[in-house]
Amino acid sequence: MTARPPVVDQDTWRTALEDLRRREKAATRELDAIAAERRRLPMVELPEYVLTGADGPVRLADVFAGKSQLITYHHMWSDGAQWQCGGCTGFTSQFTRLDFLDNYDARFVIVTNGPIDEALAYRDRVGNAMQWYSAAGTGFGADVDAAPGEGFAVNVFMRDGDKVYRTWHTNGRGTEQLSSSFALIDLLPWGRQEEWLDSPAGWPSRPTYSGWLDSPDIARLYGKGSAQ
Repeated sequence: MTARPPVVDQDTWRTALEDLRRREKAATRELDAIAAERRRLPMVELPEYVLTGADGPVRLADVFAGKSQLITYHHMWSDGAQWQCGGCTGFTSQFTRLDFLDNYDARFVIVTNGPIDEALAYRDRVGNAMQWYSAAGTGFGADVDAAPGEGFAVNVFMRDGDKVYRTWHTNGRGTEQLSSSFALIDLLPWGRQEEWLDSPAGWPSRPTYSGWLDSPDIARLYGKGSAQ
């Protein structure tokens, strides 16, 4: 039988919850402090890059679509593959509405190192709702720590007229702060149920990533011809 949390009386439960709440609030204050430091980061000017969008070549400065701030998610890519990275596909499928960024003078898009025709076809196949751009044939991916054949990355940029500046970057688990799915799963008593976790004895555990939806799952749920 799979283990479960111990059953206690109401007062014992509330005391344990308040103990944890103090740590949660401390973590929130630390995240606020980190965000304050992020707002004080310097930035570096970038050369002019020309990416490719659905309508053809587009300068990086124009990817901002008139906004002053831009977030990019660099989607891992293998040219010619039917299914791209399941982690990237699942992660970006969360972002079904980004209009709230308009009030913050910002935009969030996907950039990939793959050919734009393949990228747009894949976007439709998996039902992705974001705007996609290709950096194929440019040095943009390598210059923002997401070169062809390498991993995914999040970058943030600021525009001043035609000049673009890089302000922030993360990769690996640093991208989890953008995810709603991990935040929800981590609230559950059994959590992510992955083998690397520090969980009580008897908690369900399985290989890392094995609970994630893969690209074909995303396509079945959200792609063209799905029930959505």
